[in-house]
Amino acid sequence: MVSTRELGEIAEGLAVEHLEKLGCQILDRNWYHGHLELDIIARDADELVIVEVKARSGLRYEHPSEAVTNTKIKRIVEAADAYIIQNDIELDTRFDVITVIFVDQKFELEHFKDAFYPTM
Repeated sequence: MVSTRELGEIAEGLAVEHLEKLGCQILDRNWYHGHLELDIIARDADELVIVEVKARSGLRYEHPSEAVTNTKIKRIVEAADAYIIQNDIELDTRFDVITVIFVDQKFELEHFKDAFYPTM
């Protein structure tokens, strides 16, 4: 039985492979700002892409994207601001969500570009 943490790590690896196939450059993974974390930070042409990865095993629970709540979005945006300032980045920023659902020995990956927009 795979732990939730291991499932998340596998899903992040699949998300990285997916992004690289799309031509994105991975800048960072599991970047922390205090207790806040960004799963994947990438560059897609002239955009900085902040990617939240959510995974589930089986079909019994809510869709993984439903775990990206308003509170979670605020934390992602706060961490992204810190990353941008720390690394002096001057690119437009896009927030994506990648979900991975594992069923038996297969998985279904969905990529939601511009999944949310930061509010002021």
